[in-house]
Amino acid sequence: MSEAIREQKKQVVMEIQNKIEKAQAIVLVDYRGLNVEEVTELRKKFTEADVEYRVYKNSMMRFAFKNSGLEEFNQYLTGPNAIAFSDSDPVAPAKITDEFAKKHENLEIKAGVVDGEIIDLNKVKELAALPPREVLIAQVLGGLNAPISGFANVLQGTIRNLVYALDQVKEQKEA
Repeated sequence: MSEAIREQKKQVVMEIQNKIEKAQAIVLVDYRGLNVEEVTELRKKFTEADVEYRVYKNSMMRFAFKNSGLEEFNQYLTGPNAIAFSDSDPVAPAKITDEFAKKHENLEIKAGVVDGEIIDLNKVKELAALPPREVLIAQVLGGLNAPISGFANVLQGTIRNLVYALDQVKEQKEA
């Protein structure tokens, strides 16, 4: 193998490794059996969600996962694979691949990585079932807001009772 080819392969491994290390979520799929139109549709869905979808040689991905400390992930790198990386949304790759796989039987979800932890097919499906990020944030904020609202109501009731008591004292003094 020439030095130029070796250097080119090192660059690809470094590129994959950088994507692995920056990604909040990764999903690996076997795309065998999808036609060009279906792959294009899948790529479009990923692009709309700001998820990068790429096909790399398994040997290159093996080196990159090993260098990233995720060597156990290499057990999933058999057959034709594509990989989806998301830097911003840890749920998006799982949700998109799961929804697409329900409509297209030929797409097989293999595994994933979330925040540096390898997850199997079942965990990817659990992740896909989570509500969107905006809904989760709204639920958390709603949960945080409830005690504050309750506290405000208690204070308001206390103030109301104080005003009522002062009004009673005023009426007694006038009488």
